[in-house]
Amino acid sequence: MKRILLLLMLLLVLSQAMYAQQQPHYTQYILNPFIINPAVAGIENYWDVKASHRHQWAGLNGAPVTTYLTVHGPLRKSDYPVASVTGLTPPGDNPRGRAYWQEYATPPAHAGVGMTILNDKTGPLNRFSISATYAHHIPLSSRLSISGGISAGMQSVSVDASKLQFQQPGDPVVGNSTLLNKWRPEVNAGLLLYGADFYIGAAAQNIIPQEVAYDNGRIVGDSLYRGELVPHLFFSGGYRLWLSDDFTMLPSVMVRLVTAAPVSYDVNAKFMYRDRIWVGASYRVKDGFAGMLGVNISSMVNIGYAYDYTTSSLNAVSKGTHEILIGFLIGNRYGDLCPRNNF
Repeated sequence: MKRILLLLMLLLVLSQAMYAQQQPHYTQYILNPFIINPAVAGIENYWDVKASHRHQWAGLNGAPVTTYLTVHGPLRKSDYPVASVTGLTPPGDNPRGRAYWQEYATPPAHAGVGMTILNDKTGPLNRFSISATYAHHIPLSSRLSISGGISAGMQSVSVDASKLQFQQPGDPVVGNSTLLNKWRPEVNAGLLLYGADFYIGAAAQNIIPQEVAYDNGRIVGDSLYRGELVPHLFFSGGYRLWLSDDFTMLPSVMVRLVTAAPVSYDVNAKFMYRDRIWVGASYRVKDGFAGMLGVNISSMVNIGYAYDYTTSSLNAVSKGTHEILIGFLIGNRYGDLCPRNNF
């Protein structure tokens, strides 16, 4: 009962967090949903390590560059009743075809933990954050689970004033410092409902709004020197469709709600062949398209690449966006090439 109450409290927090886009964009969040939703922590029976580097709008001076490392896994491993034969990839029928997923069973109730280290740089502005995550997964039926997660940490917002041009040189707000660094708390929360063929998630990042100012609040009355880190709300969902026993398609959507910014929509489709190779496409409404390609090299290593093409006016100066992601599955004793409980 206490666990159910905790999940309900998290849902209330999310409903209050509907506050422009300050969090980084990701194209391959389908490969690493933990970077968006802390409720994913510990969803599998192994430790999932992901490293990603994204260069947005290549060719544009001062364009966003985002690098992150995520680690998450179960606090205590639990044995599945049947070992997976995915890693063997024998010839003939697909060992993880439709018949495999018809026998899907939810994992037992368990806790997960994780950590995220992220650096996001845009021109003279840099945000570095580090946070720890706790999540709990509860089976609702033999084929349906729900999880709730929360992460807390610190974020540093720094501005390299040497790269800025001020109307008044020697502005007292900036002083003589060339690097202005402010540490602020960061709290994120999420919920996830998932089964054998679908998932629905809701997540809020930067739940506690934080004021950021050159003067740290000492000079009053001039909003030009002030900004605010506001909450970001994400809704996502996807459903797996079987095209054949070897090919699956995962259509999914992502909706972002941020104060003072238009609602953002992503529509995605991911096609996978026998858990080994996948290709995908994404359309961000009124912004651009993306193509994705990934390979599950082994039961321990996977890699993905995405290229974004913007349809906005930035296309005149941008050479597109490049994003690469490398994953490591630590302790994957059953040889799964891709997740059992997430897509």
